[in-house]
Amino acid sequence: MNKTIRQLALGMAIAAAPMFGSLHAGQSQSEASLYQRLGGYDAIVAVVNDLFPRLAEDEQLGRFWAHRGSDGIAREKQLLIDFITNQAGGTLYYRGRDMKVSHIEMRISESDWQIMMQHLDATLDKFKLADRERNDVIAFIESTKADIVELP
Repeated sequence: MNKTIRQLALGMAIAAAPMFGSLHAGQSQSEASLYQRLGGYDAIVAVVNDLFPRLAEDEQLGRFWAHRGSDGIAREKQLLIDFITNQAGGTLYYRGRDMKVSHIEMRISESDWQIMMQHLDATLDKFKLADRERNDVIAFIESTKADIVELP
């Protein structure tokens, strides 16, 4: 498997709210963005293509995709790719709604969130993401939790 894809990670992802941006506190303009460090668009696509089926096929989480057609699921995957790319410092424009609006009344619980994070960990393990990038991805995903989780 090519090194660029192995060094990717992300997630879920599924989700996110505050702007993550391409620079972290204390990061210089010459330093690579998270998007670049992850391996760019193709690497993000590979990670989403691994993560998304894990979520949709999960016994507990599958209910969120149970009655979606293949076109709707493909659109949702592309929105996730666009969102992650944009938030990590890539050049794609995210045209979807913010995370709070996108997930309102879905009744996502803390348990759902923890299961999603376990699937994200498994995906990041598969791609052997370096610690720095893994920590940045996890922090980014965790920053979206308040806008997504509605139930204890």
